[in-house]
Amino acid sequence: MPSPLLPITNPSSRHGPPSFDPASSLASPPPSKDGGAGPGDDPMANLLLISSPFDDEKAATVRPLLSRASSYAPTVPPAAAAPPSGFYQQRRRRSASENSLSSMSDNGRHQPLGREVADAASDTFVLTRLGLKLLRYLGVGYRWITRFLALGCYSLLLMPGFVQVGYYYFFSSQVRRGIVYGDLPRNRLDLYLPKNMDGPKPVVAFITGGAWIIGYKAWGSLLGQQLSERDIMVACIDYRNFPQVTIGDMVKDASQGISFVCNHIAEYGGDPNRVYLMGQSAGAHIAACALLEQAIKECGEGESTSWSVSQIKAYFGLSGGYNLLELVDYFHSRGLYRSIFLGIMEGEQSLRRFSPDLVAQDPNIRIAVSRLPPVRLFHGTADYSIPSDASKNFAETLHGAGVKAESILYKGKTHTDLFLQDPMRGGKDDMLEDLVGYVHAGDTEALAKDAVAPPRRRMVPECSSKTTDLLGSPRKIP
Repeated sequence: MPSPLLPITNPSSRHGPPSFDPASSLASPPPSKDGGAGPGDDPMANLLLISSPFDDEKAATVRPLLSRASSYAPTVPPAAAAPPSGFYQQRRRRSASENSLSSMSDNGRHQPLGREVADAASDTFVLTRLGLKLLRYLGVGYRWITRFLALGCYSLLLMPGFVQVGYYYFFSSQVRRGIVYGDLPRNRLDLYLPKNMDGPKPVVAFITGGAWIIGYKAWGSLLGQQLSERDIMVACIDYRNFPQVTIGDMVKDASQGISFVCNHIAEYGGDPNRVYLMGQSAGAHIAACALLEQAIKECGEGESTSWSVSQIKAYFGLSGGYNLLELVDYFHSRGLYRSIFLGIMEGEQSLRRFSPDLVAQDPNIRIAVSRLPPVRLFHGTADYSIPSDASKNFAETLHGAGVKAESILYKGKTHTDLFLQDPMRGGKDDMLEDLVGYVHAGDTEALAKDAVAPPRRRMVPECSSKTTDLLGSPRKIP
């Protein structure tokens, strides 16, 4: 039977990013009073009303966040015969793989300083552009002015930690940045390697959050650093964001990245028999969609798949949302406005299809759901961005469908505590210990090393951490 998670095909995006025409969007009918799409509207029309003041976006195609020039793109003379369709893709991936492997065998030496600086400048440009894009789509209401000011204070207080993580990301010999896994913009991933590569290492394929708008692979650098210190390899998978694409293409990107990890991680020293999938916030939602979609494909007849859910040892969801019908109005009250959210999710009619909690309840795909690997969902009880009930309810749904699933709730922890503040505080990190303990279960040697692992050093003063907790209060950020 057809997959309920398969995205609606957008004819305009079959051969590239969707086109936006702000001028034509002004003639679109206004949205309905409840914030949804008006009668007969394309769900993207409401979104274009928001972006219409930006005249510099009238180009026929949205440019990718990463320049195509940074990818391998050979030129072919007009008279030359066209090579097979997969030739460039294979050559490009082989080139990226060979470069990465050769750098790993270079006794840990850095690339030339000029190249490092150029890479750092390129990534800084991407981050700046993501931030400006976020401001563009959030509008200038009082909620976002307040949120923006709070975010500025929040970043300033944690800046000592951000600087240390950024230095590690750009200059550590244990980080392999920008490994190509596909042909589309931002089809890249970063690898975080343990210092001791004396044998195949367990791998966590991680998909970062970012409200489906500002997700970026570098957001996983702190987690990558933490886990690599505990002999676990981490692959942070990048994916295209809204408005360049909608949720369907985000899931496709994530699935392609997971496929690359499952099928090629042995080339980098990873153990293909110990691959774990993890996502945080919006990334947890995208990863869950990709996992369920893959399970449904495997139950279909004649479906072509490049990876299998049986290759995933377990799925870890961190502070994720899995029932969009329950979250759409909540997000609207928090500032992710309904019209924008419906644009991201391809319209109100697609909310159910991209809600893993609801899809897993469908009795017609019970066999597919039962194929899922063990699931562990981590969430803080003081999370006001996505309530912890989202993880609790999803775990109960999966458990009822025959999946080994559980939710682990951390009392008093906010949306960013588990992922950011707690690791920067240093010392014992409960969520990290739970995660590492699960990955190393059954490995007596790894567990023995974990038992004597030194506590992580503090990266920010405690007063800064306490102040960020106040900034994270729902009374401060609506």
